[in-house]
Amino acid sequence: MTGRTPRLGRLRRTASEGRVSRPVEARGGRPRRRGAQPKVVALGGGMGLSSSLAALRRITGDLTAVVTVADDGGSSGRLRDELGVLPPGDLRKALAALCGDDDWGQTWSRVIQHRFQSQGEINGHAVGNLLIVALWEQLGDHVQALDLVGRLLGAHGRVLPMSAVPLELQALVKGHDPERPDDVDTVRGQATVALTPGEVQSVHLVPHDPPAVPEAVEAVLDADWVVLGPGSWFSSVIPHLLVPELLDALTQTKARRVLSLNLAPQPGETDGFSPQRHLEVLGRHAPKLALDVVLADEAAVPDRDSLTDAAKRFGAAVELAPVARPDGTPRHDPELLAAAYDRIFRMHGRIGPWR
Repeated sequence: MTGRTPRLGRLRRTASEGRVSRPVEARGGRPRRRGAQPKVVALGGGMGLSSSLAALRRITGDLTAVVTVADDGGSSGRLRDELGVLPPGDLRKALAALCGDDDWGQTWSRVIQHRFQSQGEINGHAVGNLLIVALWEQLGDHVQALDLVGRLLGAHGRVLPMSAVPLELQALVKGHDPERPDDVDTVRGQATVALTPGEVQSVHLVPHDPPAVPEAVEAVLDADWVVLGPGSWFSSVIPHLLVPELLDALTQTKARRVLSLNLAPQPGETDGFSPQRHLEVLGRHAPKLALDVVLADEAAVPDRDSLTDAAKRFGAAVELAPVARPDGTPRHDPELLAAAYDRIFRMHGRIGPWR
């Protein structure tokens, strides 16, 4: 893109030369010392990924988020339609989740999440969305711009889009029209799929076989642990498995793979789903995917034997732990989820150069 100022040119070089998400001992491909932090990659989108990142940043400083880019609602959808950019909303949420607990981190987390309220065109836009898109236009590079925002926020990790092209999510839904309960219709758009009535049979992306961001593929291949979920199952979790290069990396990586299940079915998208049903639909979309651990809240699993059987088809063990907020809301508690991840990383074997 044209019109880049000297100041932004220097900032771009700075972002490429020193990323806050990469600890010194992990840079340059040098073997890390015994006891160094594990490289963890978390995949997902929306509030589910944010919950996972808020937990993981408490136990490792070498953390990368790979985020879905199919959102077409709200501020993200408006910016996507008007400017033809990637939807920035889930990327913004991931960056906010990686902000520290000090005054700097919490202030910036609130700032980028702030939404304008007005009677004009800016109504509903999030500050972070506008900042991210502005840097994309100035720098002409999705990854460099997100790295720079991460440096500004003091983010405890790195945020990457799963693809560099905006994607449309489409679903085959049985009974989408209540008057035709046995018919299967195509529902288009992530925002619509997430709240669709009827039973989602499968999802796919448009364009088909989209290219993955190379840095995301590299992060998965280089990881010690990969965490998939929690989040909206069909609109935030499964889409990562529909990007061929990313799926190949997930099947080829020597990292251990953790699937973190939701605390409750999502209205519309997964109404009536048991924990094992979540695994079954995941397997239909990626039959070659192997897992090492399936993490679930112990209070959300009424039938442990059925979940154990479903996990075995992926080669995975089941770990049950109290990870929900004590107030009874179906949201993950960052401290409890961090403790569960830490226990899994310790109990299920440290692999790779950090062993």
